[in-house]
Amino acid sequence: MILETSRLILRELVPADDGELFALNNDPDVIKYTGDPAFRNVQEARSFLENYDQYRKYGFGRWAVILKKDGDFLGWCGLKYDPSINETDIGFRFSKRYWNQGFATESAKACLTHGFDKLDMETIVGRAMKENTASVKVLEKLGMQFDREFDFYRGHSGVVYKVEKKQFKFG
Repeated sequence: MILETSRLILRELVPADDGELFALNNDPDVIKYTGDPAFRNVQEARSFLENYDQYRKYGFGRWAVILKKDGDFLGWCGLKYDPSINETDIGFRFSKRYWNQGFATESAKACLTHGFDKLDMETIVGRAMKENTASVKVLEKLGMQFDREFDFYRGHSGVVYKVEKKQFKFG
């Protein structure tokens, strides 16, 4: 276990999560605003998980989000470092049946707290396709402020929000 909230446990993704990750990314509504292709099969999801190196390289990454009350895999949330632009971003993706229940905000706030408090980061960004109003709303609920627009994917406009440690409200 990496993090815990009142309703959730966040832990490292493991190869045994391949079926859940495949199902998550196989829903066109879930990946609509991501630019990510669906996995072709469970083995491709497993291969992704087996080769996921963020934990080893940086000590953090995207984490599985598990519902405490029944152990259900809701999706993932976590931090990701991009060395090409020297930025760490917060990201989240949840199965549709768990949308609009506050899980993205709850897990992302725990991840931001961890990034600032335990990992001593100074700034964390959040990126979303501009059309993805639900994700933009989560970033705003986290206290992140609009920073800039960018070319998200194949001509789709994206937005970057950011928050600095000194601005973040812990707890």
